[in-house]
Amino acid sequence: MSLLKQISPNLFKMSIRKLSDYEGFKKLADKSKNIVTLTGAGISAESGIPTFRGEGGLWRTYRASSLATPQAFLANPALVWEFYHYRRTVAFNAQPNAAHLALAKYEKICNEEGRRLTVITQNVDGLHRKAGSEKVIEIHGALQKVRCTKCKIVYENLNDPICEALRGRGDPAAQDKDLPIIDKKDLPKCKHCQGLLRPHIVWFGENLDHEVLTQARDLVESCDLCLVIGTSSVVYPAAMFAPLVAERGQPVAEFNLNDEPADETFQFHFPGKCATTLPKALALTV
Repeated sequence: MSLLKQISPNLFKMSIRKLSDYEGFKKLADKSKNIVTLTGAGISAESGIPTFRGEGGLWRTYRASSLATPQAFLANPALVWEFYHYRRTVAFNAQPNAAHLALAKYEKICNEEGRRLTVITQNVDGLHRKAGSEKVIEIHGALQKVRCTKCKIVYENLNDPICEALRGRGDPAAQDKDLPIIDKKDLPKCKHCQGLLRPHIVWFGENLDHEVLTQARDLVESCDLCLVIGTSSVVYPAAMFAPLVAERGQPVAEFNLNDEPADETFQFHFPGKCATTLPKALALTV
């Protein structure tokens, strides 16, 4: 056993994982032909998007996860739409931060050099596309889109409010206000068949779109570099993507607030705010 390992096993592991090795990462990234980035709530939190996870994940007195279900929508579609009207308004008014912009800029560099960078995101806020990223797979859906509960069509709707009945509604602090209950007939309606619309979001208890999941899985299984950005890697199926890359012997770089890597097999780890660490790692000014 080497003297270094005897003195500090953790230090030895850190040297192998190349923690915060910006120069080494940049050289590797510039040689990679097919880069996949997995992004989660952490990257959008730096743009002011609430995460709705953990102990603080409340909207009014409701746990957000209890509203993001088919059962909640069936029981009280007006309440669920108030929650999503609030989320849409926040997302529509939010701006991409330096991490979003760096990914979009590096994607353009890759395109010019005959390489590929694809964003697979758990986020539904649309900030990657707003930043200019073109190859984006939104595995949990998007707040900018709606789905008809009757004819099942999916289309983009950027109206804010999405219907007149939701104007001025959704304020998280408004639970004590004496607001009238919104009638179901006044909720958002499909432009094609006038059926009741719902957010195009994959709710708890629902399956991910098979085609979207297959597309993401194919990219993960063929990439030669994976970036994990702003996610704790605990939400499936995204949680299994990066370990699959590492199992193939391909490098994984993690960017999040944690001091320690989520997985010992990840080659790079950059702790801190990804709006700072990611542009630095890609050597980009945004």
